[in-house]
Amino acid sequence: MAEQEEKLERAVGAKSIENLDFRLGAFGAAVPLLFFVVWAITTSVLQLSSEIGLVLGALIGLTLGMMFCKSRWADYAQGLFDGLAQPIGVIAMVAWFYAGMFAQVLQVGGLVEGLVWTGIATGVTGGLFTAVTFLLAAVFSTAVGTGYGTTVAFCTLMFPAGVATGADPVLLFAAILAGAVFGDNLAPVSDTTIVSATTQNADVPGVVRSRFKYAVAAAIPSAVLFAVFGGGGDSAVSGVSAANVVEDVSPGGLIMLLPFLLVLILALSGQHLITSLTWGIVSAIPLIVISGLGSLSDIIRFNPEADAVVEGALIDGVTGYLNMAILILLIVAAAYLMRLGGTMQAITNGLVRWIKNSVRRAELSMWGIVALLNSSITINTAAEIAAAPFVRDIGEKYGIHRYRRANLLDAVTSALGYIFPWGAPVLLGWSTIQTMQEQYNWLPVVEPTAVFPFVFQGWFLVLIMLLAAITGWGRRYEGKNGEELRERPSE
Repeated sequence: MAEQEEKLERAVGAKSIENLDFRLGAFGAAVPLLFFVVWAITTSVLQLSSEIGLVLGALIGLTLGMMFCKSRWADYAQGLFDGLAQPIGVIAMVAWFYAGMFAQVLQVGGLVEGLVWTGIATGVTGGLFTAVTFLLAAVFSTAVGTGYGTTVAFCTLMFPAGVATGADPVLLFAAILAGAVFGDNLAPVSDTTIVSATTQNADVPGVVRSRFKYAVAAAIPSAVLFAVFGGGGDSAVSGVSAANVVEDVSPGGLIMLLPFLLVLILALSGQHLITSLTWGIVSAIPLIVISGLGSLSDIIRFNPEADAVVEGALIDGVTGYLNMAILILLIVAAAYLMRLGGTMQAITNGLVRWIKNSVRRAELSMWGIVALLNSSITINTAAEIAAAPFVRDIGEKYGIHRYRRANLLDAVTSALGYIFPWGAPVLLGWSTIQTMQEQYNWLPVVEPTAVFPFVFQGWFLVLIMLLAAITGWGRRYEGKNGEELRERPSE
């Protein structure tokens, strides 16, 4: 068998590359990723950002990197393929597909409508409605693991209802984004949770348990602020009341909380994420069909006349992440080329000279790198993937536990991705509200530049992790067998 594998490697030239030489040294090796970052910023500022557009930017960057390579181009190509084959990207990609299918199945079952019904049926108005929207969005995003999906769903339903019942439109939009931040950061099936865990070689359940205190510490003051300042809107916009919205929703979808709880329990009890999601999908489908919330054709159907042929929630869950799956592989490959070209080592060495022997400075460096990349790259998962190798290298050098590294990486990523006006989810919510204005002509449109100061969950998370790095709150070191230690082990 070994002889056959060796022959296959010789036939395809699949010999792993240990290092590459670049013109301009470490900077030349960073060209693919640097070009991607500049591309992402430029397209974002011009409001032309999209996932497939970012994929193109990554491909162009990788092509430019070849021009800077002094080694054989065949070696550069092999290094690129070695990077594409890194387990980190593949694991995250497959996990996204399962998480996407689960999220779409829950939406078919009407979980969004059930949560909306719960909020409106209680009769809350004004600031209280804004706070309830934040809490419901947090629950939903934690359930389905998609902050983007939460933003679209709640801007579609809760935003019109809230405006009609006296909520401040700006604070209401901010509450939706803040709820998306909560779930994106905490959900076991969130793409950022998956990436932060896998890139730091950590298990998802352990990561989620360790970050719960940070998420809740940010959520409590956020809910209070939304309740206090979230009112003051016109409760009778053009004579419209919440009845226009609530008539389209029902509590039936709340039954979908059962599959969500099952996934949560399994994931937190130590079951593999794919196992947990599979049971969630398998349990949700019969619930939908038996309860009459949907049909099997809503889950999967074959339509020979359609371009896709296969349609339904399952295929939507997969296709929704296809572009992001390609993007993660390309960014992981770009980061791998930086490692082969010595960029990672050069940056790490430079930071180490500033850090010296200070763990506090090490964590501040990780916080700063993650914040910088997330301020530049509009899609938070892409920024997280780009920052992950630096966080891992610095963290491992100073013995910082993998859970702690994952939390510093994910909290800042989840937060800043929903704050800046050029961020993809902010623009997505803004676009959704504009679309809803066609149905409700009385609905005000909130500009991205108006909402970003009030995404309280995001700002609090960023501040909490900065204070955690400075004060050492929650800091744990890693023992020889991966155990968490309160004190740094001796060299």
